[in-house]
Amino acid sequence: MNWDLNAIFNSLNEADDVLNEAQKQAKEFNENYKGKLAEFNVFEFLKAVEKYININEKISRVMTYIYLQFATDTSKGNLLSRYETISTKIEEDLVFFELEFTKLSLQKQMQFIEHLGVNKLYFETLRKEAKHKLSENEEKILMKKDLTSSSAFSRLFDETISNTKFFWEGNYVSEEEILSKLHSSDREIRKKAQISLTNGLKDKQKLFAFIFNQIKKDWNIECEIRHYNTPEEPRHISNKASQKSVDALINVTNANTDIVEEYYNIKKQLLGYKDLYDYDRYAPLKSIDREIPFEEAKEMVLNSFKNFSNTFYEIALKAFDEKWIDVYPKDGKRGGAFSHGATPKTHPFVMLNYTNQIRDVFTLAHELGHAIHQYLARDVGYLNQHTPLTTAETASIFAEMLLFEDMKKKLNKEELISLYANKLEDIFATLFRQIVFTNFERRVHSKDELSEDEFNIIWQEENQKMFGKSVILTNNYKLWWSYIPHFIHSPFYCYSYGYAQLLVVSLFNLYKNGYENFEKDYIFFLRTGGSVEPKLQIQNFGKDIDNEDFWQEGIDSIRKMLEEFKALL
Repeated sequence: MNWDLNAIFNSLNEADDVLNEAQKQAKEFNENYKGKLAEFNVFEFLKAVEKYININEKISRVMTYIYLQFATDTSKGNLLSRYETISTKIEEDLVFFELEFTKLSLQKQMQFIEHLGVNKLYFETLRKEAKHKLSENEEKILMKKDLTSSSAFSRLFDETISNTKFFWEGNYVSEEEILSKLHSSDREIRKKAQISLTNGLKDKQKLFAFIFNQIKKDWNIECEIRHYNTPEEPRHISNKASQKSVDALINVTNANTDIVEEYYNIKKQLLGYKDLYDYDRYAPLKSIDREIPFEEAKEMVLNSFKNFSNTFYEIALKAFDEKWIDVYPKDGKRGGAFSHGATPKTHPFVMLNYTNQIRDVFTLAHELGHAIHQYLARDVGYLNQHTPLTTAETASIFAEMLLFEDMKKKLNKEELISLYANKLEDIFATLFRQIVFTNFERRVHSKDELSEDEFNIIWQEENQKMFGKSVILTNNYKLWWSYIPHFIHSPFYCYSYGYAQLLVVSLFNLYKNGYENFEKDYIFFLRTGGSVEPKLQIQNFGKDIDNEDFWQEGIDSIRKMLEEFKALL
């Protein structure tokens, strides 16, 4: 099955006509509104917002159409680049609007915000960021400065790591290839891969330490210039998360790492090892070997959705019937999977690279969960359809949990053991490991320039806390902070994964325990998209994300899953 892009445009010419119209409207918008917002009454401002949204929606719809063509045929890179250049040029005429809003008096901002309806939170967030914005000239200076500071060091990191090769059996292979060998069922292959990865990183340690030091120095300088209280604050604002909720999540996760330690002690026994080393973490247990054709996967996912909600089922069925999905790998198609939310004037598009494996069935459920969320959130409009990362994974992980619960009823004991092990390790990767990353960043950003040895020590200490005595972290492992790109590209980004994972587990726990009207409240939660703060969205379930008890309920569900796993053994 290939997706049908006619839902967006019937041809490139039609897309060009819409982009030309957006270009003309953007110039008119700039001429009519720049420098005048302070003089506007509420009606005039609302009219300007409507035009601003309409122009941006046109640009986004065209770029969706172009990007989706590129995603299935990467030889069209020149086409994508050409349209990105045109779109960026159009957006230059619009960039003044939000910045000018942040410079209005507080009284004027609140007057406008009070009448913005579904777009209230979007502009309220801009208002909160206003005190961190500088003058237009100062912002331009920082933009130009960025080209030779954080952006330059990020580029240096990317180019260095992508060109780093790792010696393997007489040849040199990429980072992705060597990391994949850590999942081998052969212990000697895993051990050799660990040594190869370490050797490849070792001679780059001084450079990577220098890059990280410059990134954190630049980040902290900008936080100071913009008057943020902590280095984490800008990330929390963009994630619409309070410091209190983030601290509650991190405190509870750190207090329950014994779950990880207990699991890996069990895995050590199942593998028959006296000691479990860092290179044994991803050693596979016996997996579900049979292939699952796409049509069977489709029925498995649809059935799991139908058992929960007709709304989930009907939207997913539309995705299949109306060809929202591009299913199979092919020459020139990019790897991985995603669901592109497109714009409210069309539907989402799901890209897969389906290869008949059990993990592909979970990927299908995951991406359809995203698509359902994006489809339901269309009603809150262009500015609010997309959610912060802290809630963006809500429906996707929830969809995986629905499939997991459904599959549990249909597998034999050996297959169930593998299913539980994979699910627990997925949760550890997106919750406990990401909080370890955040603990590491917090310590690193609190210090002045660090040597590579100091980076190594902090990394090793924070990781060992998670594993306890279950996994022996070798001296080789201490270097592995240096290939994690989020530390360089997006400081304090990693906790968002843990936030989303534990949030979903907590919500799923409510569903399994018979929370009254859960389906209705959950569908409403998804429909609000990014128009409501996560704290208020969760309050609808009678829960408080600032309270550690909420996050502990999610942890307790993971602990229960571990107990079910142990019972199978």
